[in-house]
Amino acid sequence: MQIKSAKYLISSPSFDKCPKPDKPEYAFIGRSNVGKSSLINMLVNQKNLAKTSAQPGKTQLINHFIVNDNFYIVDLPGYGYAKVSQSSRRRWEQMIENYLRKRENLINVFVLIDSRHEPQKIDLEFVNQLGKWNVPFALAFTKADKEKPGAVQRHVKNFLDAMREEWEFLPQVFITSAEKKNGKDELLAFIHEHQQL
Repeated sequence: MQIKSAKYLISSPSFDKCPKPDKPEYAFIGRSNVGKSSLINMLVNQKNLAKTSAQPGKTQLINHFIVNDNFYIVDLPGYGYAKVSQSSRRRWEQMIENYLRKRENLINVFVLIDSRHEPQKIDLEFVNQLGKWNVPFALAFTKADKEKPGAVQRHVKNFLDAMREEWEFLPQVFITSAEKKNGKDELLAFIHEHQQL
């Protein structure tokens, strides 16, 4: 799939303020600092479409981008960043849960996992929660260029092994690097294949 255009549309404080659910939608979420904005920018061939920030926990709204005028990419707030108050964390969690469970045109959630680390409890808890909510998702392991290939493969395998304790069927997996553009074609092909609403 060729990306001909991608533009920022709107940032919404809650799912009911999001654009009309009239186009297929693909959301990206992960722990703060997992490289979400960089991955989105790499996918749509733009340097600064999604705002990257040195300060984790910066995305606090549901950010919609319209791509090729026929589908949405959504940048969701990161989870698991401790330096926010309990009340704002609860507010974010509620906002994300409502969006994930009630957004009727949501086709798939890409859960971003940092490929440099062993499985993190918070990521496993999050994917298990998506399972309980019946939200379709795929895993995108990020920053694969920052670690030796053997270590990346091991971390991915360990994560999937940890998932097997709860899951009978595992989701689709992508190994990505925003810098080296790894995984770009595969992710776009996946989006293209799942484009029917």
